[in-house]
Amino acid sequence: MQTVSTTALARDLILGRYRPIKPLGSGGMGHVWLAQDEQTGLDIALKMVPREGKVAARAEREARAAAMLRHPRCQRIYALARDPSHIFIAYEYVPGRTLRQALSAGELSDRDVLKAGIQLLEALAHAHGRGIVHRDIKPSNILLAESDGIDVRLLDFGLAQMAEFDTLTAIGDVPGTLAYVSPERLLGKNATAATDIWGAGVVLWEAFAGQHPFRHESPGETSRRIQAGAPALETIRPDLPAPVRALVAQALVLNPARRPSAEGLASDLYAQLRKKRRGSGGGGEGREPEAPPKPRVERARTAVPDRVLPAVLAAAWTAWVAASLPFYPSGWAAGLAALAGALGAWKGRVGMAFALGVSFFPLANISLGLALVFAAVAAGWLALAWRDSRAGLLLAAGPLLMPLGALAFVPLVAQLARGGIRRGVQTAGAVVLAAIVAGLGHHALPFGAGPAPLGLGIDGSNAPTAVAWALWHALTSHPSLVGEALVLAAAAAGLPYARGRGLWPAAGAGAALLAATALVAPSAPFLPLLVAAWATAAVLALPQRA
Repeated sequence: MQTVSTTALARDLILGRYRPIKPLGSGGMGHVWLAQDEQTGLDIALKMVPREGKVAARAEREARAAAMLRHPRCQRIYALARDPSHIFIAYEYVPGRTLRQALSAGELSDRDVLKAGIQLLEALAHAHGRGIVHRDIKPSNILLAESDGIDVRLLDFGLAQMAEFDTLTAIGDVPGTLAYVSPERLLGKNATAATDIWGAGVVLWEAFAGQHPFRHESPGETSRRIQAGAPALETIRPDLPAPVRALVAQALVLNPARRPSAEGLASDLYAQLRKKRRGSGGGGEGREPEAPPKPRVERARTAVPDRVLPAVLAAAWTAWVAASLPFYPSGWAAGLAALAGALGAWKGRVGMAFALGVSFFPLANISLGLALVFAAVAAGWLALAWRDSRAGLLLAAGPLLMPLGALAFVPLVAQLARGGIRRGVQTAGAVVLAAIVAGLGHHALPFGAGPAPLGLGIDGSNAPTAVAWALWHALTSHPSLVGEALVLAAAAAGLPYARGRGLWPAAGAGAALLAATALVAPSAPFLPLLVAAWATAAVLALPQRA
């Protein structure tokens, strides 16, 4: 198989557009790289497949199937392109780990497994509604996005069967990973939506039991076990609620006509997720069940906090700017803050943009150059936070925590943001913003960085480059402040990877944070840093909850 030179990838643009950054993985289909689309600025997952043999047809099929799907649980495709030797598929880049990796690490609780199963079935219901059968459901094709909760993406539609196409597979050649192939496919029958339900059932059985129901070192024995049916889950997990065990068993019924639909199974699993009491015996049998909610109801549970957070942040930002910086008439601060809060509750992006816009005129009252620099930074900030607008103004936590001597708690607050880069940038921004607020009030800078400068010589300046240089010089002349901003940013980005790994790793992370802080900011007050470091360690030691 023709391969792509790693050296060439590191040096050249692909198709004159995609800048490779680092490899993400490789397999029989080709290579996947993290790349940047230089036309849009987006990070993407770029799949590169040689234009030869069956893999080329599979790649084309994958792209066609993915392009038909518009669902948050299905990995989004951006583009399909070709050159003389390769096919390129540009996907959204979603940092995270596969379900296989999470299961191998023992990271998922029963509640996590239920949530992942529901979200997988939501994706399948969407695909089945468009005539697409995935045909290769397995843990390595299920991505758990980097998040504080469970956030599934269904990957790799390379074996998908679409209603308008005949299958590419020859008679007797059963596609997919054998241990997850349904019994009817082993008998040579066509794949249907029920085929994917079987795969989802195997994934759930394996996740709950901690072992595979069918896999054996002999392919023949694996096939025989599949055709004999799955063992009863209660033989391994008698503590699992009986209704949950029954739902998994329904997905693994040998007769495909008797398996539930993806939407129906997701609804039934969600009903079990909502139950307050878990682990009881068969208490639910024999009763007429209530009409289960639609799978998407799960997302409504987070609607209120998703509206409250951007509303509070936009209102707080606007109130402080309007009240503290001269420009707006007396009494306007409350009204502007209320409007910002309402806009943030309606649309986080709108509230964030309004709050940042309110800041322009007071800054222009000081210096037009300063206002223009702020406008450029604000535009970049909007772009960074556009996909996580609910937490786009978390950097406002810096000035709020600074008077309490609690600025070192910002990495914990930043966990409300999604994505390691955003958490890190929000934290660094919070420290810098706290320093700016201290400077405007002529107070001491945080982390023992010394007194605020009496002036920067930018008042009345119309030159944004001169203002930017003065601000940069003022910031870099306080290396302890810059160093601590970087330390806390790194902590914010790395906390999710250290969480829930036990007491001693948590204590080590807290000690490392304290040591790094003491190294870069030796003049910082020690007690608040100590409290923050060990509070962080305590949070890391807590078991992860769904």
